[in-house]
Amino acid sequence: MALQLGEEAPDFEAQTTEGPIRFHEWIGDSWAVLFSHPKDFTPVCTTELGFMANAKPEFDRRGVKIIGLSVDATSDHERWARDIEETQGAAPNYPIIGDEEFKVSKLYGMLPQSVSGDPKDRTPADNQTVRNVFVIGPDKKIKLILVYPMTTGRNFDEVLRVIDSLQLTAKHKVATPVNWQQGEDVIIAGSVSNEEAEKTYPDGWKEPRPYIRIVPQPS
Repeated sequence: MALQLGEEAPDFEAQTTEGPIRFHEWIGDSWAVLFSHPKDFTPVCTTELGFMANAKPEFDRRGVKIIGLSVDATSDHERWARDIEETQGAAPNYPIIGDEEFKVSKLYGMLPQSVSGDPKDRTPADNQTVRNVFVIGPDKKIKLILVYPMTTGRNFDEVLRVIDSLQLTAKHKVATPVNWQQGEDVIIAGSVSNEEAEKTYPDGWKEPRPYIRIVPQPS
């Protein structure tokens, strides 16, 4: 069955380019982004892995660990890393899971349980559903799931924007409106009564409708 927001991210043990991990233990008290790939040496994924290597300081600054996955062995990932560095300007500086037995892809609902055999006998199109982004909180719950087609590179700036929103709304009883960016006004959560809101926002709020209460982003 497909994973749902708010569910616990399935734990697993796997071999990565940085050695063996147990996923929940690897996350620890951090946030995490798991992003998956249908096969090594694919063009769109090459650009994505390179982008994430360059963007890693932005994720680090937010206390977010990043980890990739591809349906091939880690030895292939290591060879692919050289291509990524030469073509994108940076090699992956984060672990990439080797999923040649399809275990994690099945566990996360990206491939059907019936898939088996040698991954080298499968084309990228055979694994085209392994194009997900999972954002996972320190509580090990799934906070965001994005699924992309093979022909469209992922927008990791959007992933960072969502993480900013998730981290803000986990700390404060607010929600972020459409196209919100860090530092912009937010909306008081619907679960907060006006009486409660007055204690937090004594200067009041903008209220175009009773259910839309706009305040500056809390620090």
